[in-house]
Amino acid sequence: MEWSLERVREMVAGGMQSMRDCESSAFGTAMCLLLLFVWYCYRVGREHSSSPLRGGYSTEPSRVGGGGGALISTDGDGRAKGRPVSGVEEQNGFAYCQSAESFRCTNTGDGLNQKLYHSLQDYAKRYTWSGMGRVHKGVRDQGRYLTSRPTIQRPEVFFLPDLPSAPFFSRDAQKHDVELLERSFPALLAEFESIYHSPPARAGSSLPLGWKSNSTPHGQWWTFYLLNQGTPLALNARRCPRAWRVLGQLRTFIANNVFGNACFSVLTPGALITEHYGPTNVRLRCHLGLRVPSSCELVVGGEPQCWSEGSCLLFDDSFLHRAFHEGFAFFYPEDGPRVVFMVDLWHPNVAAAERQALDYIFTPGR
Repeated sequence: MEWSLERVREMVAGGMQSMRDCESSAFGTAMCLLLLFVWYCYRVGREHSSSPLRGGYSTEPSRVGGGGGALISTDGDGRAKGRPVSGVEEQNGFAYCQSAESFRCTNTGDGLNQKLYHSLQDYAKRYTWSGMGRVHKGVRDQGRYLTSRPTIQRPEVFFLPDLPSAPFFSRDAQKHDVELLERSFPALLAEFESIYHSPPARAGSSLPLGWKSNSTPHGQWWTFYLLNQGTPLALNARRCPRAWRVLGQLRTFIANNVFGNACFSVLTPGALITEHYGPTNVRLRCHLGLRVPSSCELVVGGEPQCWSEGSCLLFDDSFLHRAFHEGFAFFYPEDGPRVVFMVDLWHPNVAAAERQALDYIFTPGR
């Protein structure tokens, strides 16, 4: 039997009325069990057959991209999350990425340490060693730093020593950029609405042009990148001229190395992004809330925070973190998707000379 959304809702409404009329009767109990079963069948069928974004939902990761670089099933850093899929293995509840497209997955171990040291030497020969003390120390002892960090904070690619660290940072840490993003809230929300409701990328596609589906154990998570691992996506940027203009006005946006990302991120009701670490402690991840239902939360280093529409959250994603949306859109239509505009900003205690060197060392493709 085919169950439409309206039909199921009618049954739910009728059943609830019957239960109110016969609250203490066996009939009310039976109706409750029947409704729970119908709801379960509907949810299972919906998760396997449809996408609230556009049409049917494919279980295969989408390869729709705006151009200028490969999009991958990640939170912007190259790590695939959630249930084991191709290129990912799961150990102790965390997802470990093995994708050949990801900087974080392919650039680890002694080979990376040697590459970083050679790049730093090349930079110093071309420019200067002045102000490179912490960067040199970090590159020289990178293997020790990455393996000896406490489990609550363990960046996977590069750790810069002697940086103040905390799961969440005050908005004053990057006051200019935070205020600029918050002033741009109406324009960014309008641009999101435009790309979110655009036609599918191609016949049979589950997502509109430029959107990317990411792997999660529950629910669905989509991203629309303007900059992915330091690489601009030209077609996506042309479709979001106001957002691109805002990025150009930010003073601390990481635009020239693999640690920099900017995207719209959508989390549907019931979705979970599993616990993971970011690649480095030299950045702060900024989330500007665009649409925020009440049942969403971000947990960083064990500290929970909630997004707020029109406001920014600054956090250090080298700490263990996860995000989830516990909304239930079927019974509560107001529990729509959680939407944020995400940008990566420099940690405020990374000096200008260090930023220049890190841009050189971690240039995309180096």
